[in-house]
Amino acid sequence: MQMRPVELAAIRAGEVDLAFRRWDRPRVKVGTRMRTAVGLVEITSVDRVAPSSLTAKDARRAGAGSLAKLREGLDRVHAERPVYRIGLRYAGDDPRLALREAVPDAAEIETLVAWLDRLDHASPTGPWTRATLLLIDAQPARRAPDLAEQVGRDTASFKINVRKLKERGLTESLDIGYRLSPRGAAVLDHEGHPRASAGRPEPEPGIPLPRIGAAANRALTAHGVVRLEQVAGLTEADLLALHGVGPYAVRQLRAALEAAGLAFRHGA
Repeated sequence: MQMRPVELAAIRAGEVDLAFRRWDRPRVKVGTRMRTAVGLVEITSVDRVAPSSLTAKDARRAGAGSLAKLREGLDRVHAERPVYRIGLRYAGDDPRLALREAVPDAAEIETLVAWLDRLDHASPTGPWTRATLLLIDAQPARRAPDLAEQVGRDTASFKINVRKLKERGLTESLDIGYRLSPRGAAVLDHEGHPRASAGRPEPEPGIPLPRIGAAANRALTAHGVVRLEQVAGLTEADLLALHGVGPYAVRQLRAALEAAGLAFRHGA
């Protein structure tokens, strides 16, 4: 079930708890927890409804602004299909966030190594797991198509493989490209792989930026802002003045600041 970043942000904030879709049949199940850019979103209900039964309250709960806009959105494509009303709730952070920061002990490393070996043995194109981890370590925040080209893979299959590694907390998706997690680094170090990042200076301490979109991420990075504590030294006007930073990025940053007990600097 696809949702736009602005919808996800509103679900996390508790401002949206419904979605409406035209489907030929239900495509999600009650109780499913979807991993999204803002964390886990749980499906709480799935009901087929008559379009004529929709109300202004439904529109507000779906973040549509008005009943007319909700109807317009539903009628834009596949108007012949039935309408489904999907209940939603924010169900917390993605558990992979904590997993990737947890450095495994010796027993966990052995389990991860065995799992990587199984992936390599099952691959029809040959071993790929360590090469992919080392590539991501050497080129963090590099576009997936560029990485895929370097290892002779198409982008779609390369991304599928990286998602497998991400499920075990070995990599982290960025707004652009990926990054090796401490968990992934521990596995490579255990096996004695020479890592390109070994000589790099340690990243500046603090809280990493949340997912705010590639354009906004580039804009902040270009100004040397790579940690949430640095964002707290800026006003909302400062951020919006940067090319590439829009209202969505500001909302995401505000939510992250509040969660960390921080806030934007007040304007003069």
